Amino acid sequence: MQSVLSGFFKLALASLLAGSLLSFFGITPRAVLDSMGVTAQDLHNGIISAFAWAAPRMVMGAVVILPIWLTTYLLMPPRG
Repeated sequence: MQSVLSGFFKLALASLLAGSLLSFFGITPRAVLDSMGVTAQDLHNGIISAFAWAAPRMVMGAVVILPIWLTTYLLMPPRG
């Protein structure tokens, strides 16, 4: 658990440093979106569409994968 928290802390610190550096040079999220020709609403709609596409496929995959994993886990010999 400590390594997971340490990893999250390092990731947060690196993100803070990168965001500060970008802010120093005047690069904002709005400027990045404008340079790509995308609005915040387009980005939001794209994320919603991606989730709507992925969610049913993930559930159907889980219907197949989870029973296989559970069977394999139960039939494995005991460790150590």
